[in-house]
Amino acid sequence: MVHKIAKKIVSYKVIGNELPPEITHVNEAEIDVESMHEKLERPEILMGSTYKIKTPQSEHALYITINDVVLNAGTEYAARHPYEVFINSKNMEHFQWVLALTRVISAVFRNGGDVCFLVEELKAVFDPQGGYFKKGGVFMPSLVAEIGHAIEAHLKVIGMIKPPEMDEHQKQFLAAKRKEFEDLHNDRSTLDEEGSFPAKALLCSKCNTKALILMDGCMTCLNCGDSKCS
Repeated sequence: MVHKIAKKIVSYKVIGNELPPEITHVNEAEIDVESMHEKLERPEILMGSTYKIKTPQSEHALYITINDVVLNAGTEYAARHPYEVFINSKNMEHFQWVLALTRVISAVFRNGGDVCFLVEELKAVFDPQGGYFKKGGVFMPSLVAEIGHAIEAHLKVIGMIKPPEMDEHQKQFLAAKRKEFEDLHNDRSTLDEEGSFPAKALLCSKCNTKALILMDGCMTCLNCGDSKCS
């Protein structure tokens, strides 16, 4: 019999507990998998990692500590999830906003879900007074952006962010370009302080590294392999 629904549906319930014919078994372990949520109690001991940030804008370094909680420990679903973050430094100039930032980031971590969006939001922050270059020629638009890079590195370590991998063609192309450059420039005085890329290389818009050079009439990045000709 067909019934016409004339009113707005405000609630519903399932009558019967029979499984569909294509499902013959329900794995209880899958149902009981614990996920991150804001009511999860903090364990007595947390695993953590500390990352050092040293900028040319300050004589004192910043130390970023990210503590993780282990969910579903002892099972095949065991996974580390960031729970809290602390930033410590002798430089008290940024103390107020750094403390506020750590509390907000920690709150987002404890709320659960996909927290990877924080990385892109932090990395997109620009300092109106200008950014700076890290060792290796990587450009940082702000201190907040470098904090985002540190969090990104941690999320890669615990497996929440999968780093993009070059395909075989890109790897071969980059290796060939680097060898070609090294053959043409045996004089290491033309390299940067790290000896990795040419001192006069330009900033690559893809990986934010000073590794973009002109080769065979095409701008090519010796760090990530980005090229308009590839």
